Amino acid sequence: MTPKRTVLSNGMVLLTSEQRTLPMVSIELLMDAGSVHENAPQAGLANLTARLLTYGTKRRSALQINETLDFIGASLEAACGQDTASLSMTVLKKDLATGLELLADVLTQPTFPQAEIDRQKQAIIATIRATEENPGAVAGKAFAAAIFPQSPYGRPVEGTEATVKTLRQKNLQDFFARYYRPNRAIIAVVGDVSEQEIASLLNTALRSWAKGEPSAVTTVPVKIGPAKLVRVNKELTQANIVMGQSGVARDNPDYYAIQVMNYVLGGGGFSSRAMDSIRNERGLAYSVYSFFAAEKNHGTFEFVMQTKNESALEAIRIANDEIRRMREEPVSEQELNDAKDYLIGSFPLRFDTNRKVASFLAQVEYFKLGLDYPDRYADLIRNVNREEVLRVAKQYLHPEMLITVIVGNLKKIAEK
Repeated sequence: MTPKRTVLSNGMVLLTSEQRTLPMVSIELLMDAGSVHENAPQAGLANLTARLLTYGTKRRSALQINETLDFIGASLEAACGQDTASLSMTVLKKDLATGLELLADVLTQPTFPQAEIDRQKQAIIATIRATEENPGAVAGKAFAAAIFPQSPYGRPVEGTEATVKTLRQKNLQDFFARYYRPNRAIIAVVGDVSEQEIASLLNTALRSWAKGEPSAVTTVPVKIGPAKLVRVNKELTQANIVMGQSGVARDNPDYYAIQVMNYVLGGGGFSSRAMDSIRNERGLAYSVYSFFAAEKNHGTFEFVMQTKNESALEAIRIANDEIRRMREEPVSEQELNDAKDYLIGSFPLRFDTNRKVASFLAQVEYFKLGLDYPDRYADLIRNVNREEVLRVAKQYLHPEMLITVIVGNLKKIAEK
């Protein structure tokens, strides 16, 4: 069924895809309430607020919420990213009214109990400490801080141990009251339900949810960090490397040509040039890949490798060579066709379950791609030619602007 779009009376955008094969309904709700809306001393506030939605409301304790979910065999998960927070629910059709009542409860009546705040803060701090032991995560964090200095995009969504400790119940209540509003939300509903039915149920369940200040234009990082080498010493046998620069926003018309170009460079797994020259020919790295992460108003290009400390500098040199070669040599017809075949062929995997469809539709609305986007995607990729791939490589790959982060045994790296 073709997805349908409507705007509810409270300002929330509703997307519906009727799928009658299973008596299930999957719901994905995106809220313009990500970490971009917090200030540096309160880093982690958006994440803590999202996590605590399901830990107690005016009508139900955290235990009662979990018991209700268990009783109806439903799942309800909250998450937070830089731009948006999300709630995901899967529920049997026969229990949809109960599920929506619960969803409405956590969306409109959370109480942020102090005991739960304390527990979640401890859990987040434990996660932050564990992340410090993950070299890939350490490299990613150092890269974000270097490329987006003085920006929420340069900070971890979960905050730091120091900032999380300072967060108070009042901070969560204020953040929730300001940003969790229906006119800042997109809800995608996929499964055994019609648009008319779900619109009626949502209007009833969320009748008390009042509009707030509308979403503003998404923040753009005001400053992009200069090219530099960032070294982080850790006693590891493998060095973790991130090389990167600013990329493109999702609405950039060159996005599709960039995806084809990146597949050839480092996004195509064993088919990519980077994997071929760094791993297959020289055996320098086990893992090599590149990607363009395109957000609403900004993006990054990242080239990621794991290699022995002793071969780190050589791997970085070859990666630079491959990025330059991408700008100088047209891709072959074979490379072009392989990239297009993969990108078109793997696209349907994005919506092989109702839950994936719900998430996909919410993203399509968020990025304003249009509900006919799945029908247009194959042609957008198919129409990319060799000349365009070379043009976007020259335009968007800048070897002289790369920020390079190395996390590893710096003594062994320096010896080479």
